[in-house]
Amino acid sequence: MGLPAERPASYEDLFAVPENVVGEILCGRLVTHPRPAPRHARAYSMLGGKLVDPFDNGTNGPGGWWILDEPECHLGADILVPDLAGWRRARMPKLPETAWFELAPDWACEILSPATARVDRAEKLAIYAGHSVAHAWLVDPDARTLEVFENREGRWLLLAVPKDDAQVSQPPFDAIAFSLGSLWAE
Repeated sequence: MGLPAERPASYEDLFAVPENVVGEILCGRLVTHPRPAPRHARAYSMLGGKLVDPFDNGTNGPGGWWILDEPECHLGADILVPDLAGWRRARMPKLPETAWFELAPDWACEILSPATARVDRAEKLAIYAGHSVAHAWLVDPDARTLEVFENREGRWLLLAVPKDDAQVSQPPFDAIAFSLGSLWAE
């Protein structure tokens, strides 16, 4: 007699995840990883800081976005927690009343670490593409790079890979420029 099939992970499984761990459900599997190390947390805090004023608040920029840290995105059966995500207010005029988002973001950003890079690249990017997320950024604080992707008919096109201290002005946030070096902890 064979082994019983493993049941797909459910939303309730996330409640058992310790507070110091991020839990997601990807392709029916519960996937966990530790909270980011300080260097990685700084990268996403600094990036959020660069984008919130011009795009969320409209200060010295076009506005028109919601930019959030670690939003819980329910995309079909998958539950993802991107490090940063943004929704154009034209598509989502107000924030939902729930603790999660059922509308896929327009932009998702993952800060790569040794613990998350494989899942971020091989699984989460595919899920984002399948749910029509238009733009994705992968930030690697160890390699000091930013990979900028655009979704073209469900497939990611790599647009640019700025590195080190390069000036960044990339879609969908190409209305401003900032130094990539400002994301790296020295």
